[in-house]
Amino acid sequence: MEFLLASAIGVMTAAGIYLVLRLRTFPVILGISLLTYAVNVFLFTSGQVVIGAPPVLRDGVTVYTDPLPQALVLTAIVISFGMTAVVVMIGLGAFLGSNDDHVDDQPEIADDQAGGTS
Repeated sequence: MEFLLASAIGVMTAAGIYLVLRLRTFPVILGISLLTYAVNVFLFTSGQVVIGAPPVLRDGVTVYTDPLPQALVLTAIVISFGMTAVVVMIGLGAFLGSNDDHVDDQPEIADDQAGGTS
């Protein structure tokens, strides 16, 4: 089980980094989301993956799961949703302002301002 989760975290991290390095806005947003999911799964697996165990210690229970990573992941999901909404709105505003969604687009300079001769 740990190997499967570690492989999933690695694949999501690699795909997220690949998408963040793209030159368009939408793949960058997807890459940030994938990196967020990878971190969430990493945090969740740090609390020992135990199936069917209660999250709190009771009398007579010897195996339980740690509730702290679950709370951290829940908080991270809410924060990443808000962050994604803000980044989508910024990207949409940039696209509507310039009709282009390149991340590192250089503004075109007129020939007379650039010092070129026509």
